[in-house]
This record gives sequence, C-alpha cells and structure tokens, in this order.
Amino acid sequence: MTIKFGVIGTNWITESFIKAAGEIEDFQLNAVYSRTADKAKAFADKFNVEHTFTNLEEMAKSDKIDAVYIASPNAYHAQQAILFLKNKKHVLTEKAMASNTAEVKEMITAAKENDVLLMEALKSTFLPNFKVVQENLHKLGKIRRAFVSYCQYSSRYDAYKQGTVLNAFKPELSNGALMDIGVYCLYPMVLLFGKPEKVKANSFLLESGVDGEGSIILAYPDMDVILIYSKITNSHIPSEIQGEDGNLIINQMNTPTKVEFIPRNGEGENLTLPQKEASMFYEAQEFIELIKAGKTESSINSFDISLAVMEVMDEVRRQTGIVFPADTKQ
Repeated sequence: MTIKFGVIGTNWITESFIKAAGEIEDFQLNAVYSRTADKAKAFADKFNVEHTFTNLEEMAKSDKIDAVYIASPNAYHAQQAILFLKNKKHVLTEKAMASNTAEVKEMITAAKENDVLLMEALKSTFLPNFKVVQENLHKLGKIRRAFVSYCQYSSRYDAYKQGTVLNAFKPELSNGALMDIGVYCLYPMVLLFGKPEKVKANSFLLESGVDGEGSIILAYPDMDVILIYSKITNSHIPSEIQGEDGNLIINQMNTPTKVEFIPRNGEGENLTLPQKEASMFYEAQEFIELIKAGKTESSINSFDISLAVMEVMDEVRRQTGIVFPADTKQ
C-alpha cells in the first residue's frame, strides 16, 4: 500500500524528512508545493518528482496525493492543515503544531470531522532511545526531578545582530526559541509525566518580539521539571531524570543517541540502542503505519499530548509577554 505524499516547504527540514521517509517502502513523494513555480520545480527535480503546485487549494483537491507533510512556518500550520484535512488528506505537521491552543483545537476538530489522520511531527518521542528512557523509568524509584537542556546557537542570530531579521526571529511567523527549540524539551516531559499542575517561566525577549532563550519550571505534586532552551547560546550539558534510586542520563533530548542508567549505589549501565542516523525515519514510519491501519490518531503523539503541550506554551508566552499576530485572530 503506497502512500503518495505531497510536501509543503522546500527547506532543509523537508529534505531531511524526504530522505528519512525514503527508506520506507510504502512512501512515495509525489508532489511539491512552493509559492513560486521555479522554486517548486527546482526542489521537485532534486527528488525526481513529477507534480508541482503553486496553489494550495489545487494541491489539497488533487488525487496525486494521499497525505501531506507541512514544514512551512508555524503561523501557517493550522490554516494549511485544515485545508488538507477538509479535502480528506492525512496531515503530518511539523512542530510546533500551530501558533496556539485555539488553532490546535480547530485542527483536531477538522481531522475528526473528516475521518483522516493528523499527527504532530515531533520526532523525539518515536526514537528507540526515547523508548529506552520510558521503559527504564521504573529503575529510578520515586522520581523527584528532571532537567532538560536544548540550547543551540542559531546561524540566523548572526544575521539578526547585523540588522537582518530572518524567519526564525519573526513573531508574525509564530517563531522564537520556545516554538522552535523549547518544544523539544517540553513535549517529551509532558508525554512522560503528564500536564503539570503549575508553570513558572522566564524568557529573554529580543527586540523583534520573539524570545531568544528561556527557562521553565513544571511543577508536579511530588517532583519538578526544569527546562532550559536557547537560540542565542550553546549548551553541552546532557539531560537527566533524577530518582531516589538512581538517574537516567540522556545526551540530548531532541535526538537522544545515548542513554545511561546510574544507580544510587552501583556502577553505571549503558542502555543505548542502535538507532538510524536519519532520525525522522521513525515519525514517518509511525505516520505511514497509522494510515495503513486506518487509524486517525497516534497513540504516542496523541491529540491530548499535543494539546497539553500547546496549553503550556501558551501559558509560558502569557507569563513572559510573547505575543503572536495569530493570537489576535481568535
């Protein structure tokens, strides 16, 4: 059962997805969308794709695709996803799923009404070494704290400092450190521990109106989770989940490739599993298998998880003064 895909977005992340999904027998890239015909054709030619579109409505109605991967700026995710969902196309949308909770709810409603699959493409939670973390939490005993760090200096920040504001730092595109980087810290923690009871956030806002970096404390009844993320500094600190009986050390939460268990009294144990270098393979595999099985929701990146994560991000933005134009459209 071959699944014919279209892609929206002609950037590096779309290329990464195509190359990773290309390892799956049932994946077929069949259409490319770009706002300009030349750009669409140039991208399509890289992957020997016949069909190109410059009109999203035409693409959504086309029988050339069964599903679409959306890697446009965050501000466009909801509108584009809903268009394809209403045309009975399955939708895999990049993180962050949308600009805010209201948009996520609209997307979920459209998916349910049209009986098609909608899934957020947050890759970390499908990786073998994240599953290792899940399966070994019990070794920690009573979990008291988690610390998650993802700080990656953006090459686009150099341009920003020279006076050129590229997409990564534009509030009109619902971008910034929380939406682009922080979500990699937050999403796995909500999946592991549920939605927190309280949220305390701090952000450093750039003059453009988005956050350059931030930190969040998620409060649970008997533990807390500390998240730090940045697009204007690097960090080389691994992430850690601390229990009364031991610790799990994860080298990088966005793409965990090494997991170690250290008991409170004893020697460390390497729990790492082999994992494909093309890490987006696993989210593509999940999405395709769900379509083949007639499912309309992932049990991993579920609607409830995506909603809970976006609700926390909305609260973080409320506390720290990050406002997107998309917020006023509700």
